[in-house]
Amino acid sequence: MTHTPTLHVVTAGSQSSKELCSIIQQIHPYMDGIHIREKEKTAIELYQLIESLKHVAVPLEKIIVNDRVDVAVLSKIGGVQLAYHSLEVGVVKQEFLNLHVGKSVHSLQEALEAEKQGADFLLYGHIYHTDSKQHLQPRGIQGLKAIARSVRVPVIAIGGIQPHHVQEVMKAGAHGLAVMSGVFQSTNPLERVKQYRSELLKWSEKR
Repeated sequence: MTHTPTLHVVTAGSQSSKELCSIIQQIHPYMDGIHIREKEKTAIELYQLIESLKHVAVPLEKIIVNDRVDVAVLSKIGGVQLAYHSLEVGVVKQEFLNLHVGKSVHSLQEALEAEKQGADFLLYGHIYHTDSKQHLQPRGIQGLKAIARSVRVPVIAIGGIQPHHVQEVMKAGAHGLAVMSGVFQSTNPLERVKQYRSELLKWSEKR
């Protein structure tokens, strides 16, 4: 079954709210999901960041906040991304039926369990070597293939993905891809996002 591939970005936790707002304002027209992954920011800081994004016309439905279910619900954004230390998917889905819930997974077993609990999509990685996980071996394309074949929910690939990797990632069965430092630590985030989007368009045209 064919689908339109999705492009997500994940904030890197190394920039101020003002810097993030400026970058996201530029790139959001090219994005399907904007993950706010800011572990050092408090709930009120996250809420204020989302309010700032709203004021510069970033669509709330594109915004996904990492871990903080409370902020996601109160901000009325696109959803929440749960990690290994977060509340369980099933608990969140039971209490907030309309909340779009993603889950970060690192194995087939975790993926199957997240799907069973009702996750709307999965973030799987890291696929390639990345500076943010220097001491961990990449899980690679084969792991992505196994998970994409085994679950019915969308699988978003993440981790070290460069524009020249896009075709390989999509061929492995990913529903889309997510990029962190490849965009937020780029000297030209907008141009970088356009490169990823161009590669996804090429993939779509081949289908």
